[in-house]
Amino acid sequence: MVQVLGLSRRLRSLTGVFLLILVAFLLPNCSFGETKSGATEGPVSSEVKSVDPSDWPWWRGPGRDGIAAPDQDPPLKWSETESILWSSPVPGQGHGSPTILGPRIFLATADYDAETQSVVCYDRDSGKQLWKTDVHRGGFLEGGHQKSNLASGSVGADGERVFANFLNGGAVHTTALSLEGELLWQTKISDFVIHQGFGSSPAIYKSLVIVSSDNKGGGAIVGLDRSSGEVVWRVERPKLPNYTSPIILNAAGRDQLILTGCERVTSLDPMTGEKLWEVEGSTTEVVTSAVTDGELIFGSGGYPKRHVAAVRADGSGELVWEKNVGVYVPSMLVRDGYIFLVTDNGIAQCWKSATGEEIWKGRLSGTFSASPVLVGDRIYATNEVGNTFIFEANTSEFKLLGENQLGENVMATPTIVDSRIYMRVAHGKGGTRSETLYSIGR
Repeated sequence: MVQVLGLSRRLRSLTGVFLLILVAFLLPNCSFGETKSGATEGPVSSEVKSVDPSDWPWWRGPGRDGIAAPDQDPPLKWSETESILWSSPVPGQGHGSPTILGPRIFLATADYDAETQSVVCYDRDSGKQLWKTDVHRGGFLEGGHQKSNLASGSVGADGERVFANFLNGGAVHTTALSLEGELLWQTKISDFVIHQGFGSSPAIYKSLVIVSSDNKGGGAIVGLDRSSGEVVWRVERPKLPNYTSPIILNAAGRDQLILTGCERVTSLDPMTGEKLWEVEGSTTEVVTSAVTDGELIFGSGGYPKRHVAAVRADGSGELVWEKNVGVYVPSMLVRDGYIFLVTDNGIAQCWKSATGEEIWKGRLSGTFSASPVLVGDRIYATNEVGNTFIFEANTSEFKLLGENQLGENVMATPTIVDSRIYMRVAHGKGGTRSETLYSIGR
């Protein structure tokens, strides 16, 4: 690293385009941006372009918290023949949410027959498929949980590029594509030992795209330069299975990169990877992404114990409260001092965020993997058989507003923008299973 940077400095004193081209040719594999955790050198690209309220550019939406723009009026009632604006077939399958940027929708997919992992782009108004780029061919490995697949993460978008994480050939890779589907760069994050599977989505922050790859072989969380894919910082992780996506939350007066699982809650500086604090307050295996009320960090997990906990976000190490409730897969919502959640077995609940005190609970039905989405005073929650329940974000009682059936299997969290609901839905089972992307609106 020192030799490469020294060579670069000496070359600055030389003139001539030929020498610059020669060095670029001779050193194509040198990682000018790779640094140890906590360092600040490395390439710096432009800030993330402004996110329009009608975009859903990454996992859990613009605020990274599952809360959609409140000034919307999405439908309360739909079916296969009612309130469907368009539907479009999805090549392959996946569990990632639709990512929306301007006129485009992006999905990650895996085709098990062709053994390809791809990003697919659709026109937002018509549902027409604009392009499909195969990111990996071959490298499919067996193993993992029956609910997992090889395209479980959501795509991220920064206004200029889209980013996708895939487990392929025994390793996790992050790939950047242009908005027209051109492959720009690909970076290996770490080797990966399959336990239940891999489903982490990329987090975009300022000049970086941040990726985690927790696994039994010992993964990493890595900050990559968005423009080049070079490693800016890297933090090694414990040799434990875990599935959560990195999430950036503003808490205790600063932006913090939060990971729950691996038996700890970890806070890093998202720009440098420097550890801000780390405390006990998590179980081993976590699927959900953490949320915050600005003072506390709330995380949940499911193995080896059912677990929801609140830890102080200021690094004091205080575990404020803990509850034995099964919120393993669907992430929670926080608003105005209250937590709203749906357990894996279909119980909607409302708690006071400061204390964990239960305000109400209401029975839905079925098993839930998709996370609830909050729009204004409504919460939309979809179970695994395609039944979406709509209930009030009410802090006094449970009030169900609607219930709608679409498809036979839904694992992906819906995306709600511009009063439209975009759902990734599967029809059929086993070898006849096929996916469809729906736009639902008035």
